[in-house]
Amino acid sequence: MIDHKKSFKLPMPPAYLLVSHGSKDPRPQVAMEELAINLQDKLTDSNSQSRYVKYINTAYLELHPQPLHQQIIDFSRKLIADGCRYLKIVPLFLLPGVHVTEDIPTEVKLAKLALGEDIFIELQPYLGSDKGLQKLLTRKIIDSSVDGRIIVAHGSRRLQANNTIEAMAISLNAVAAYWAVSPTLKDIVAQIVADGKKKIAIIPYFLFAGGITDAIVESIEDLKLQFPEVSFQLYEPLGANGELIDLIWDLMQK
Repeated sequence: MIDHKKSFKLPMPPAYLLVSHGSKDPRPQVAMEELAINLQDKLTDSNSQSRYVKYINTAYLELHPQPLHQQIIDFSRKLIADGCRYLKIVPLFLLPGVHVTEDIPTEVKLAKLALGEDIFIELQPYLGSDKGLQKLLTRKIIDSSVDGRIIVAHGSRRLQANNTIEAMAISLNAVAAYWAVSPTLKDIVAQIVADGKKKIAIIPYFLFAGGITDAIVESIEDLKLQFPEVSFQLYEPLGANGELIDLIWDLMQK
C-alpha cells in the first residue's frame, strides 16, 4: 500500500477544511466564515510560504446543497490545481456522537475514493476532544456567588458520547443537561431548585448562537415564571473569540 503522506514528501504546508453541522439559521455560518478568516490571518502570520496561507475553508455536514464528500472533493480539486496536495479535515463538533464517529469518517472516505492518490487527506480530532475547552468554560464562569451551575449541551442518543459532558460538569461543580435527550434543562432546574439552589448559572455548550440557544432563552423565561424565587444567569455560547480560535489552531497543528 502506498503511503500518500510519504509520497508527497511531507511536511508541506497543508490546507484546512473546517467542518460544522450546518444550520437553517444564518448566524452559525456567518460565525464559521469569521472563524475561518481569523484562522487564516493566524496562519499567514506563522507561515512564510505565502502561496499556501489562503487555504482555509468551511464545509457543512448537513443542510448544505452538496453532501460533505462533494464539498471535500471540490475544495481538494482547487488545491490540487494550485499545487497543494495535503488537506486536513477539522471537525468542529463538541460531542463524539454519530456525526463524529460515523458520518464524517464515511464522507471523508468517499472523498478519498473519488480523489485517489492526488491528495493526502487527514481527519483531525474533533474539537470537543481538546482539554482546553474545559479551561475555557472555567474562565467563563466568573460569578462565584452562584450556588448552582448547569451546562446545557445538545446531547446524543448514543449515551456514551455524553460522558465527556458529564465529566466536564463534575469538574466545574455543575450538572449536565441536554437539549435533545434527557435529562432536559427543565428537569435539572427542578432538581437543583428542590435541593435549595437560588442563584443558577446556565452555560450553553454550543459553538455559536442559533436556533437552539434562542430556544434556551425562551425556556429560561418559562422557568422564571415557574420559579420566581430563583435568579437565573445565562452565559453566551463559546463564540468565535480569541480563546476558541487558539484552541482550534492547536487542533489544526496536531
